[in-house]
Amino acid sequence: MRQGNDTPISEFLLLGFSEEPALQPLIFGLFLSMYLITVLGNLLIILAVSSDSHLHTPMYFFLSNLSLVDICFTSTTVPKMLVNILTQSKAITYEGCITQMYFFILFAMLDNILLTVMAYDRFVAICHPLHYMVIMNPRLCGLLLLVSWIISGLNSLLQSVMVLQLSFCTDIKITQFFCEMKQVVQLACSNTFVSDMVMYFVTALLGGGPLAGILYSYSKIVSSIRAIPSAQGKYKAFSTCASHLSVVSLFYGTSLGVYLSSAATQSSHSSAAASVMYAVVTPMLNPFIYSLRNKDIKRALRRFYGMAGTEGTIILR
Repeated sequence: MRQGNDTPISEFLLLGFSEEPALQPLIFGLFLSMYLITVLGNLLIILAVSSDSHLHTPMYFFLSNLSLVDICFTSTTVPKMLVNILTQSKAITYEGCITQMYFFILFAMLDNILLTVMAYDRFVAICHPLHYMVIMNPRLCGLLLLVSWIISGLNSLLQSVMVLQLSFCTDIKITQFFCEMKQVVQLACSNTFVSDMVMYFVTALLGGGPLAGILYSYSKIVSSIRAIPSAQGKYKAFSTCASHLSVVSLFYGTSLGVYLSSAATQSSHSSAAASVMYAVVTPMLNPFIYSLRNKDIKRALRRFYGMAGTEGTIILR
C-alpha cells in the first residue's frame, strides 16, 4: 500500500492507552491477567463439555464452539499489545494490521452468529420440546456451524479486500490498541465511499439480521413460558435461557456502547477503553456466566477436577 507520494507504507502505529511510562507495567499486568483468565476459563468450558457425556447435546456443542471462538477472538489483539508494551514499540506492520483486522472481524462475526444459533436452539428446546432431538440432530448442528464459519469468513475476506484497495497518506496513527477497520479506513487518503458503503451494509445485514433472529426467538420463548401453568415449570424453562440471555445482553450492550462512545467523543483513550469491553472483557466473562448459572457445567467441572486429581494421585504413586 502506498502513500500519496508513492512511498510504500510499511507499518501503522497503535496508540492504544496512556503513553505514561509509569503506567505501562500496570497496563501490561492487567491485560495479561485478563487474557490468561479468558483462555483458562474458556478452555475449562471446552474440556468440561468434551469430557462429560451428559453434555454432548446441541446446546453445549455450540457453547464449546463459542468458547473456542472467544479464545481466538481475544488472541487476535491482546498478545500483540503485550508484545508492544514489552518492546516499548507501538508499531504493527501493514501486513500484520490487515491480518489482525481479518481475524478480528472473522471471530467477532462468528461470536454474533453463534449467539443467534444458540438462541434458535433454545427456541426449539422450549417451544418444540418433543421434537427437539429430531430437529436439532447432529447433521443440522454441524451444518449450522459450517455455515457460520463460511459467512464469517466471506464477510471478513470482503472487508479486508476493500481495505487493501485503499491508499494511505502520512497519518498512520490508529487511536486503538488493535487495527480496527473503521479507524483504518478513516486514515486513507483515497476515496473511501465504496468501503464505507460496504462496511455499513454488511454491519446492518450481518449485525441487524442475527439480532432480529435473537429477538424473534426470545419473543416466542417468552410466549411459550407464559403458557406454562406451574411456576416451577416457568422457572425451569427460563433458567435454561438465563445464561445465554446474559451473554447476548453483554455482547450487544458493549458493542453498541463502543460505537455510541466513538460517535460521541473524539478521545482516543475513551475509544480504546470502550473497545476493551467487547474485545477483552466480554470473552473473559462468558465462562463465568455459564459456569455460575448452569448446574450442568458446575457438575461437569467438579467431575473434571475430580478426574484430574485422581490421575495426579495415580501418577504420584
